[in-house]
Parts: sequence; structure tokens; C-alpha cells
Amino acid sequence: MTLSTPLVAGTVLEPLHLPPISRTTLALFAGASGDDNPIHIDLDAARTAGLDDVFAHGMLSMAYLGRLLTGWAPQERIRSFDVRFVAITPLHARPTCRGTVRAVEDGIAAIDLDVRLADGTTTLTGTARVVAS
Repeated sequence: MTLSTPLVAGTVLEPLHLPPISRTTLALFAGASGDDNPIHIDLDAARTAGLDDVFAHGMLSMAYLGRLLTGWAPQERIRSFDVRFVAITPLHARPTCRGTVRAVEDGIAAIDLDVRLADGTTTLTGTARVVAS
């Protein structure tokens, strides 16, 4: 579904299914984003923090969710995009980004967003406001 389809409350964006999170993905994102926090790329740092392994940057999940939005609506129509990080995304997890139009009012679509893992864990929730026409 693209934004060219008339919007009504309940409209579901086509989910964005992503490949498993790999160490390569984390290293590339660290370099591109400038977020080189070792807990995301260094196994020893993660273990020192009491974790079994490294995990994805929260902003990587936000970037994926932004990709869902811009794949659905042109960037210039996005008026706001807010997220809340609610759980970590472990190595090898397969995130899926989802969105549902909650309401359309005065030409603006309010969209509820989330990122979920295959086991049902929600790692990120959010909202966006997008010009509907």
C-alpha cells in the first residue's frame, strides 16, 4: 500500500520485514551513525555489562521504522515521527516494522508504529503524523 490509496482509520501499512541483525550490520551502523558504544559491537563490553552478547542500537530500529514510513509516504509529507524504546533487539533477531493509521483529521494521518521480533517482543513503539493528501 502506498499513500496514493485513500486513507481511513484502520489502514495498515505493508509491514517491513528485515533480515536478521548481524555483527556486520551493527559494525556498519556504528560507523555510519558515529555511535560506537562498545556494548553494541564488542562482546567483552556486553558481557562486562551483564549481557550474553551485543545487541542492536535503538537508533537502528528507529531508522528501520523511518524506512517503513518513507517507503509509504514521501519524506516531505512526514510532519512528526516519535518513538519510545521498550526492549533491546538481540543479535540474530528478525525485526518487523508495522504501522496502522489511527485517525485521519484535517488532512493529517495519525499513525501508530512498532517494531516487533519474531517471538512477539515489541522493541520500539512510536507515532507519526503524515499529510494524507
